[in-house]
Amino acid sequence: MIRLAVIDYGSGNLASAARGLALAAERLEKSVIIEITSDPDTVAKADKIVLPGQGAFADCAAGLKAIDGLRESLLTRVESGAPFLGICVGMQLMAERGLEHQTTEGFGWIAGDIAKLRAESMRLPHMGWNELVFAPGAHPLLNGLQPGDHAYFVHSYALTGGNPQDIIASTEYGAPVAAMVATGNRAGTQFHVEKSQEVGLQILANFLSWAP
Repeated sequence: MIRLAVIDYGSGNLASAARGLALAAERLEKSVIIEITSDPDTVAKADKIVLPGQGAFADCAAGLKAIDGLRESLLTRVESGAPFLGICVGMQLMAERGLEHQTTEGFGWIAGDIAKLRAESMRLPHMGWNELVFAPGAHPLLNGLQPGDHAYFVHSYALTGGNPQDIIASTEYGAPVAAMVATGNRAGTQFHVEKSQEVGLQILANFLSWAP
């Protein structure tokens, strides 16, 4: 039995993330309790943690801090070894800082800042399907996928100055863009896995099976 916490801090997209995880669990025939929660005690007991996110980095960071004990419980549980998956802004919060509207502290799990996309002559936000570029076998979360598979993106800001070793997949939008990151028991997708159809379900299933 896996107890999985989907963190609720007012960022939206929670129900669709939970539905995607439930479908992935059904396909794997795994017994998973999925709890959408803002309760620090529930997070502290979770086996795995998913942090969705949409909107501005600063707003999401503030929303997480506004719930007494939630940010601390999340950080403590992940640092004690619980596998973590950040989605969109949830992934961006893994970085050192966000530069959207103001400078905002991130978790500092991966190097780099979240800055406006350097996509000259390209429309922002980057919205739509883009192919994933990665080396086969690069990470367990990519199992079952092929380079060139497409995922669904909606964002104007992305990781800059990151450690190449932490970037397990990228995409192209005027320039290379970090699409997936991973370090230790912590991983994230810049794209929305819950909107990425079969590719997203495969990644969610891989996350449920992942034992870093």
